[in-house]
Amino acid sequence: MLMKVLPCAVGGLLLATGTASATTTDGIMANIRNPQGRLVVIAHRGCHEPAPRHGFGAAPENGVSALEHCVAIGVDMMETDVRETKDGYLVMVHDETVDRTTTGTGKVADLTLAQIKALRLRQNAGGRDAPVTAEQVLTLDEILALAKGRITLNLDVKDAIYPQVIAAVRAAGAQDRVTLKTRVGIGSPPIAAMAPYDQVPFLVIPMEGDDSGATIPDIIAAQMAGRTKPVGIELPYHLPEAALPAIAAPARALGVRLWVNMLDGSFVLGAGSDKDALRMPDAVWGKLVREGASMLLTDEPEAMVAMRDTARK
Repeated sequence: MLMKVLPCAVGGLLLATGTASATTTDGIMANIRNPQGRLVVIAHRGCHEPAPRHGFGAAPENGVSALEHCVAIGVDMMETDVRETKDGYLVMVHDETVDRTTTGTGKVADLTLAQIKALRLRQNAGGRDAPVTAEQVLTLDEILALAKGRITLNLDVKDAIYPQVIAAVRAAGAQDRVTLKTRVGIGSPPIAAMAPYDQVPFLVIPMEGDDSGATIPDIIAAQMAGRTKPVGIELPYHLPEAALPAIAAPARALGVRLWVNMLDGSFVLGAGSDKDALRMPDAVWGKLVREGASMLLTDEPEAMVAMRDTARK
C-alpha cells in the first residue's frame, strides 16, 4: 500500500565532550555518533510517567504531552512506534490494536486515519480503567514536526513498512534527527549499508539462538564492516550481565555505542530494572554505563537525566 503524507552523584559516568550543544538535535546526533560522548537518555514511548521534579503528571504514551515533557526534562531521544493504517497513513501506535491506549477498539491495519483520529488517548500506559485525555493519536508527519530542532526520535517500525517510513522521514527533512532499527543475525549482511536503510542513522539488534551473548561480538563486527556503519547496537532480551564485558570491548574498539533497555530488567539479566534504579541509580544505571552501555532506554527519564547531569557537575 502506498504511504500517504499529511501536511503538517555518579562517579565514572560518561562526561560531555566538546560537541555542539546537546540541547539541539544537531548536538544530540553529534553526541550519539561520538562513542566517547555522554550518556544518551532515551524515553520509552516518550515521558509518560509522572515527573515530579518538573511538576508533570502522567501523559499518554506516544502523545504530544509525552514529547513535550521529554523536551522540558532534557531527554535526548524519544523512542516511539510506527504502524500503518488501512488507508496507508503512518501513525504512532505501539500495539497491533488501539484497545489499550485509546477509547477505541480494533487493529490499526483495519482502521482508517479518520477513524483513528476520532479516538482519544488514555493516560500513561492506558488500559480500560485509565483516564481519557483530549489527545489524539499522532501521525508520523505530526511527531516529526513537533520534534524538529528539539529532540531526536527513535522509530520502532512495527509493520513491514521501512521504505514508507524512511521516505516520510526524508520528505520531512528529518533524516539527521531520527534513528531506526531492526534485528540482525550472524548471517545478516551489514544492514546499515543497504538501501534504503543507509538513508537514515540506523541501529541493529543482534539476535542469537541461545541468549548467551557468545555470538554478539561477531554479529557486531559483521554489521560494522559495511560502508555505512550503524550508530548503535541495541542489546536483545535475556542477555546475561556477565556477557556484557566481552561485547562492550569489541564495540568500543569498533567505535559504536551499546544501547540497553532498562524497563523491567528482562534485557540485561542481573543488571536491575528502572524501578531498582529509582532506589539506587548509580548501582543500576551507573554500573551499566561503566560496563560499556552508553544509550539507556527508560520509563523513568526524569530520574535518569538527573543522574546524568549530576555526574557532569
